Amino acid sequence: MSTTDPRTLAPGDAASWRRRRLDPVQPRGLRLTLAVAAAFLVLVPFTSLALLVLSAWPPLHRMDTSVTEALHGYALEHPGWVRLTSVWTEVFAPMPLRVAALAVVVWLVRRDARRLALWVAVTMLAGGLLGALLKLLVARDRPELLDPVARAVGYAFPSGHAVNAALAAGVLLVVFLPLARRRAQRAALWATALLLTVLTGASRVALGVHWTSDVIGGWLLATAVLAGTAAGFAVWQHAPANRH
Repeated sequence: MSTTDPRTLAPGDAASWRRRRLDPVQPRGLRLTLAVAAAFLVLVPFTSLALLVLSAWPPLHRMDTSVTEALHGYALEHPGWVRLTSVWTEVFAPMPLRVAALAVVVWLVRRDARRLALWVAVTMLAGGLLGALLKLLVARDRPELLDPVARAVGYAFPSGHAVNAALAAGVLLVVFLPLARRRAQRAALWATALLLTVLTGASRVALGVHWTSDVIGGWLLATAVLAGTAAGFAVWQHAPANRH
């Protein structure tokens, strides 16, 4: 792998280097550049949010508290809503989503799409491990409510449900969108991914086991992981198949 620094090149060589990196006819460099840039741009708001959480920034705390109290009040008055939300959050919990991702990996391997299968596995594993590690580093307490309608263990930020739901939604789109030939199929995939992400994250706030910023942080982290692993996959996908 070349380690040429474009700053050390002559003006003509530097221009040539930029053309190679951004040439749409040679998409390998373009895809890598865009994916890395996307990952970086998403990590900036995630890091900013994490710092605000660590510093207990008053406006963020007030926003989290007001949303949690409003939803908790609604939950206390609507037990049917609580049961429905509880079922959703259990069905789309991190472990069931990982099992579903494993099934997708097996299916891809059987279709001889081993590179894509490895990307799915790495993406889900990296996102899950990173989310768990950040929980320990931030060590944010979950909401403490006088009459809780649900309970959860561990730290709060970022929400593991939100991270894994967003990762699974990304996997769904990357794997199955290329197979969708009709506009209705593509629209259904996007709608499914959106509902999976939003409703799973929202269910954790509705049940009073996460702050709103925990869920937003989970979505941002998952997006960064998806962009980052896509950067590596973009290069590997276009590498010669007979190179080991």
